[in-house]
Amino acid sequence: MKKLKIGIIGCGGIANQKHFPALSQQQDKAELVAFCDIQVERSKTACEKYGVVGANYYQDYHDLLADPEIDIVHVCTPNVSHSPITVAAFEAGKHVLCEKPMAHNTEAAEKMMAAWKKSGKKFTIGYQNRFREEVRSLHESTSKGELGEIYFAKAHALRRKAVPTWGVFPDKSQQGGGPLIDIGTHALDITLWMMDNYEPVSVNGSVFHKLGSLPGADVGNMFGPWDTESFEVEDSAFGFIKMKNGATIFLESSWALNILESKEAATTLCGTKAGAQINAGMSFKTNELIFNQAKNGLLTEESLSAAGNIAYFEGGSNAPEVLEVKQWLDAVGEDKEPLVKPEQAFVVTQILDAIYRSAEEGKEITIN
Repeated sequence: MKKLKIGIIGCGGIANQKHFPALSQQQDKAELVAFCDIQVERSKTACEKYGVVGANYYQDYHDLLADPEIDIVHVCTPNVSHSPITVAAFEAGKHVLCEKPMAHNTEAAEKMMAAWKKSGKKFTIGYQNRFREEVRSLHESTSKGELGEIYFAKAHALRRKAVPTWGVFPDKSQQGGGPLIDIGTHALDITLWMMDNYEPVSVNGSVFHKLGSLPGADVGNMFGPWDTESFEVEDSAFGFIKMKNGATIFLESSWALNILESKEAATTLCGTKAGAQINAGMSFKTNELIFNQAKNGLLTEESLSAAGNIAYFEGGSNAPEVLEVKQWLDAVGEDKEPLVKPEQAFVVTQILDAIYRSAEEGKEITIN
């Protein structure tokens, strides 16, 4: 298999923390040949550090997409720009890995889906949490039906006080929202994947702007004081989702919430045969997988703990982001289906969008 040539659009935090280190471990499969960022010094720096000999850097993504040698584009830009860049990449004949979420709303995601289907290229979304050991183990159990029919679930994305204070995170015009679209998207993706249920029918949502604008609310924030003037997005959001088969999901998300236990990229599943939950986040030293059921007339719990690594730090070959990019490159190179399918990621965006709309309009939102 010839080496795939990759162009990166957006050379900020997620590219440097996740994509560049992970791709650097796949030099037998791919090479980084082009870099783009509106802050051209960032693309130049990335090019010098990670690019192969002859790699180019750009300020305008259209210039990168004009290179016919590029096979794959990774879109690592703020949420609102995901759709136009991805659409342009498909029109230029590239395979696309777009960072989560697919888009900031359903309309933008629909444009991406249409461009993908027309292009005949591969498409996936950056939900690397599916590649964590305990997540893969639980998915194997649900795929075998060991929990029975999963009719109730919780998707957890709760931080006590960990508001990101850098970049464009609090900028609604660039991100489309706050913790719901930033970390709630991971918890919802995991939960829907476990349930293998992608048919939502209605959503009720609540979105709160309570702590971000309060003087002194930044006390104790993990990443230091936030700017109350520029904090435009919600600090917490919640959604109640009904599925076509009657199952329900409760999604909880926050960057700042006065709670004791923080759970992030975690899920709780309740089935007819057994239940299970993944505990992950700031309150847990290591990610946990716990099954609960009845055996011989007694209620029992079975705990499985993965050793794992801290995300993006000292990540070995089994780190989620490394497994994610390896599977993606194999999907492109060997004409296979990526693990994270565009249709699945589209439903995640539909639901998140419906939660925002429900809170804004004060009513239940029906999803066709």
